[in-house]
Amino acid sequence: MKNVKSLLLGTVLTVASMNGFAEESFPMVMVYKTPTCGCCTEWSNHLEANGFKVMNHNVEDMNKYKEKANLPYGLGSCHTAFVGGYAVEGHVPASDIKRMLTEKPAIRGLAVPGMPMGSPGMEYGDRKDAYNTISYTKDGKTSVYASH
Repeated sequence: MKNVKSLLLGTVLTVASMNGFAEESFPMVMVYKTPTCGCCTEWSNHLEANGFKVMNHNVEDMNKYKEKANLPYGLGSCHTAFVGGYAVEGHVPASDIKRMLTEKPAIRGLAVPGMPMGSPGMEYGDRKDAYNTISYTKDGKTSVYASH
């Protein structure tokens, strides 16, 4: 039984290292949000619960961060974040961010437009609306990165 446990532990550690990042080595997520936004704080909590370190910045003017993110019109949400050279707009699930950081696609970032119910930070009872995570490039090309 002891050998089986050792084999299982070794397999888990190997798979974790193949994912590109150990959770301890995820880059810091810098989040820019308005001081009164509670769902932004809940989204940050979701990231921390999934192995990210998060630094929240309360700002009055969100537009300059959305410009820095090269965010295409129509993809906006309530907060903008930066991690590992990518921009993250809105309530993007931690799993999508981990995938992006591991695969390193040639995109500017990910966005979940609006504030869909049931997305991370927007949980409300059992309601969970379908939504997409959208990838986008600096020149504004978009595609569906993940569906939830």
